[in-house]
Amino acid sequence: MTSIHPTAVIDPSAEIGAGCEVGPYCVIGAGVVLGEGCWLQHHVSLTGPSRFGKENRFFSFCALGQRTQDLKYAGEPTHLEVGDGNTFREFVTVNRGTAPGAFTRIGSRGNFLAYCHIAHDCTVGDDVIFSNNGTLAGHVIVEDHVILGGLTAVHQFCRLGRHAMTGGCSKIVQDVPSFMIADGNPARVRGINKVGMERHGHGPDTLRAMKESYRFLYRSDLNVAQAVERMRAELPDIPEIEHLIAFVTQSARGIIK
Repeated sequence: MTSIHPTAVIDPSAEIGAGCEVGPYCVIGAGVVLGEGCWLQHHVSLTGPSRFGKENRFFSFCALGQRTQDLKYAGEPTHLEVGDGNTFREFVTVNRGTAPGAFTRIGSRGNFLAYCHIAHDCTVGDDVIFSNNGTLAGHVIVEDHVILGGLTAVHQFCRLGRHAMTGGCSKIVQDVPSFMIADGNPARVRGINKVGMERHGHGPDTLRAMKESYRFLYRSDLNVAQAVERMRAELPDIPEIEHLIAFVTQSARGIIK
């Protein structure tokens, strides 16, 4: 059964899935589609056009789907799209896209702790963890299994590759390669995310290859192009190395050194 508190304000055009629980003083605006089994604690604001999947949890005072803060925005319809099973803790804010028809997208099973912010036109993957006050500027891409340390600030148009991790209070102004740990202000890559990779089933051979890739990129006199050549020539042909090479070679802002 869907449960809606009598103090909640829901636009007639909003679609509320079966089994949702909408708590006191929540506001669900026009163009919001809420999947089955979602839970809204109290004072939650969802604004459309936005689509949320199943079993998302929204804690008090979070606000998702608000218009972009980009000053270029002129009121055109833009969108937010969220997957299944995410948790948005207190005061989390997520903005829609900026250009007509543009999307901000968040995957599934993410855990976004209090006061996190995801700006316009960002793309966030699955199974991420954003610690308190983790902040993305516009057009940031965050791949799967990324951990964002508390108070991390990410510059617009940066990318964080899969299984990357940032330390608390880090300032990210270039791309963080997949499987690496970045920390500092400005951030520097400090090593591979060994524990994160082990927790997700990467074995000793993969870890050994990733350590070698780190050595080529960060503990040698090679430039990035030369490091990639060595990686292709000397490291095993496994998906993790292929992904890292693709990430590095496709970087528009350059990778954090």
